[in-house]
Amino acid sequence: MDSWFDFDKRIFKHFSYILMFQVVPLFVISSYLVNEINPHLFQKQMVYYFIASVAFAVSAFIPWRQIIWWFVPIFYIGNLGLLFAVELIGKSILGAQRWIEIPGLGVTLQPSEFIKVSVIMMLGYLIRRTPPPEKGYGFFQFIKLSIVIVVPFLLIAKEPDLGTALVLLITGYGILFVVGINWKIWMTIAIILGLTAPLLYGQLKPYQKKRVTDFIGKPSYHVKQALIAIGSGGLEGKAKEEATQTQLKFLPVSSTDFIFAYLGERLGFKGMMVVIGLYILLIFNLLYISAKYANDYLIKAFASGLAFLIFVYMGVNIYMVIGLAPVVGLPLPLFSHGGTSFIIFAVIFGILQNLIAFKDYSRYNSDSKVTMQTKDFH
Repeated sequence: MDSWFDFDKRIFKHFSYILMFQVVPLFVISSYLVNEINPHLFQKQMVYYFIASVAFAVSAFIPWRQIIWWFVPIFYIGNLGLLFAVELIGKSILGAQRWIEIPGLGVTLQPSEFIKVSVIMMLGYLIRRTPPPEKGYGFFQFIKLSIVIVVPFLLIAKEPDLGTALVLLITGYGILFVVGINWKIWMTIAIILGLTAPLLYGQLKPYQKKRVTDFIGKPSYHVKQALIAIGSGGLEGKAKEEATQTQLKFLPVSSTDFIFAYLGERLGFKGMMVVIGLYILLIFNLLYISAKYANDYLIKAFASGLAFLIFVYMGVNIYMVIGLAPVVGLPLPLFSHGGTSFIIFAVIFGILQNLIAFKDYSRYNSDSKVTMQTKDFH
């Protein structure tokens, strides 16, 4: 009982409370807008918040530093297995085979969402075991770490779900960039990508090419309606009854992928700048945590990985809504209505808080079974 009491005191004492408070305004504004769009969706949102809070609490109290040596490889391989299973028994919805249906429950599971957590975990685990030298990782170590990222990327892209696949790719290599890779490797990758860009474009699916051509040419119907909504909101925004783009259903998926357009219609340019500012502060705080705990590669991987996840989701979604990026199915993180995304972010936040709280806890901070047993023996 004493050790459990110590455990409780330790985790609450060293939580990064600023990080937790930073997401609250995003939840409040999001809930306010979703409730205006559809009260039924607001009720579902509250259920998602409750489930996400439970997921956060559970992930924050699991002794990650004690179990990471065996849990992470199993979790990563298990997630890869689920991605392979999508190929064989996956459920197809609107032409995309991304889900596995759980028999008897009528519930579908999207493995591509959970792989984000396992890739961040796996990278942190491998980097901690073999820290980078002063000049950064060389070619062979870079290839080893790249395999962890590229294999799930290819499986997700094949579903097809290029948006999620690219988020995973950018997040994974973002972590490697922060941790340290020799600059010559980045230069080589940039040259190769530049030379092979036309070939890569040729490998896109017809609907993906259409998104690119729509982006280059005339904007799609979704983007046109989003721009009208944002433009009509002006500087201060409009009253709910006057927000005709959303209330008259001209703006599609206004509570999910295009909620930023409704934010502009209701709360105007000022409201959009406030939300963007909240995201920027959150991302900078995560990068600060990554730099503060520079020698703890688990914290560094999770903090930088979470920063890149939020940055990519936010950047692509907002650019998509205002017509500066092709339309892809990426939600506004911690803001768009939806359950899975909230839960995944809650789990990552919970693990990060746990790693911060127990950074120097010697009884808890064991990296191998042998070490644990030796400590327990003494």
